[in-house]
Amino acid sequence: MTPYARRGVHGQTVEFLARRILGGEIPEGATLDLVALQRELDVSLTALRESLKVLAAKGMVDARQKRGTFVRSRSDWNLLDADVLRWQIQGAGSAEADLGLLRNLAEVRAIVEPAAVRLAAERRTDADLAALEDALTAMGEDGTGAAHAVESDLAFHRALLAATHNELLERMEVVIESGLAHRDSIVHSAPHSEDPVPAHRAVLDAVRDRDPRAAEAAMRALLDQAGRDLDRIGEPEDPKGTGGR
Repeated sequence: MTPYARRGVHGQTVEFLARRILGGEIPEGATLDLVALQRELDVSLTALRESLKVLAAKGMVDARQKRGTFVRSRSDWNLLDADVLRWQIQGAGSAEADLGLLRNLAEVRAIVEPAAVRLAAERRTDADLAALEDALTAMGEDGTGAAHAVESDLAFHRALLAATHNELLERMEVVIESGLAHRDSIVHSAPHSEDPVPAHRAVLDAVRDRDPRAAEAAMRALLDQAGRDLDRIGEPEDPKGTGGR
């Protein structure tokens, strides 16, 4: 169950409207028929308006006199909001669109994480190293399933950002985690994905040694591996079972 859906009728209404907007069923510039939506969703007008306030705060809708409530241009949406990211990824609608979002994430990671890990190597504390080691240990545990693998990977990258001791970089976890969780859930459920532990171990070793250059190189190698996994996801299945790329 999604985070908003767990919040009852209000949350379910937010999720429903957001997915319709992101999926293009309610296009940019469209004016919402609140009465029709109220009937369709079987909710009170108050609950509907409260849900629209949530989407307004995320830049997705607005209300004006004489025009009513309408969908704003995508350029106005807060695309870095954790919920908006999640709605985009979970409701991409096609494998091609899904991979497009994940590749956008990969480009953001390639910009942010190599620079972040250099700072982590310079600023890390013993507590930071312990958090990274705990995450890596969890990552290497066998038989724990894809969900555990996803969470341990997220914990590692979260700890890396925290080790920069830069509050703004730490906030980048919202962007990275939303897509990384979805990417990991696909990768760790697919056959023939590469073992993530050695690449993460190389990053941790360089951070422990306070070697920024080695840490950056190790992170780039890790991201290259992530890119290969993503490319493998996008490959068409081989009907003859030859395993060709």
